[in-house]
Amino acid sequence: MKKILITGSTGFLGGAVVASLIKNHQDSLFLLVRANSAEEGCHRVQANLKNFGLTESQIRRITPADIIPGDLACPLDFIEDPRLDEITHVINCAAIASFGNNPSIWKVNVDGTFVFAERMSKVQTLEKFIHVGTAMSCAPQPNSLITESSLNSTRGQHIVEYTWSKAAIEKKLTESLEDFPLVITRPSIVVGHSDHGCLPSASIFWVFRMVLMLGKFTCGLQDRIDIIPVDYCADALVMLLDAKDVVNEVIHISAGTHSSVTFAEIDQAMAKASGKKALGVDYQRVSYEQLSASRKSFKTVFGPCNERIVLRAMKLYGHFSELNVVFDNTKLLNLGMQKSSRFTDYLDRCVISTQNSTIADLMQVDFK
Repeated sequence: MKKILITGSTGFLGGAVVASLIKNHQDSLFLLVRANSAEEGCHRVQANLKNFGLTESQIRRITPADIIPGDLACPLDFIEDPRLDEITHVINCAAIASFGNNPSIWKVNVDGTFVFAERMSKVQTLEKFIHVGTAMSCAPQPNSLITESSLNSTRGQHIVEYTWSKAAIEKKLTESLEDFPLVITRPSIVVGHSDHGCLPSASIFWVFRMVLMLGKFTCGLQDRIDIIPVDYCADALVMLLDAKDVVNEVIHISAGTHSSVTFAEIDQAMAKASGKKALGVDYQRVSYEQLSASRKSFKTVFGPCNERIVLRAMKLYGHFSELNVVFDNTKLLNLGMQKSSRFTDYLDRCVISTQNSTIADLMQVDFK
């Protein structure tokens, strides 16, 4: 039986991983949780799991005995826990995923993560350490199919500190830890849950709502975007736990050429789900400067909001939406993983689960 340590279990992806393991595995789970006590950590995990459709009995599988209180911002506070010496597998989901200027991004995503990984590299029972990065860490070239490759990007190629931090820790892990059973996964854009919509998290979904409410953005309707639901990403990570001889690999978890979608398809699906007319030919592709010039209309269109933060969000997400890239998922599919759902297959659930929230409410998760 595996002894699996998961970080980030109170978050979006980490919660989905725990939910997948509870439903499909009987392995021993240990969860690193930011908390002052195991009881507090257990309560936080259980509260998060309610968003993933688990039964009460399944949720109660997590007990205080499974919790290792700790924070990657302060790894020295937990790395002496003797339970770490019994771990056979790690899925490292924890990160500061903010697209804002969170001062803890480097401290957690690079420095703390490396101290944690270095500690686990000394565990004799460790068979696999799955690190969750991001497909955007490669600073992809526009209009291309991206395959997994080594990272040689510079800070100047990254529009946000988050993706740069993920590139930096990948490089540090691969170059500094010898004989470490590392698997680096690079999920593409994770939006919503295929069954529960945005109940677990509205991360990034609000961007599509915002664009279609405004009727214009910096990408074209025929541009493609590589989006996967969080449960697909979680199931892929769990599959990689069991995959034999998969170490020292870099693997995309992505929609790929089969399941990526165009913005035109998103427009149609959003209109159908909300009972409104699709933008179609009325959609305008504009520059960021043109978006900025229309900022006085934001509160009328979106409701109460901070115009400065909305503009910053448009600039950041506009950059990613303009890329028109797809992340090749051949490696993952060859390991036996099925193709992802298309974003438009479950977008209606995302609409329903966010219909009572404003754009400002939904943005908070990505700019914390």
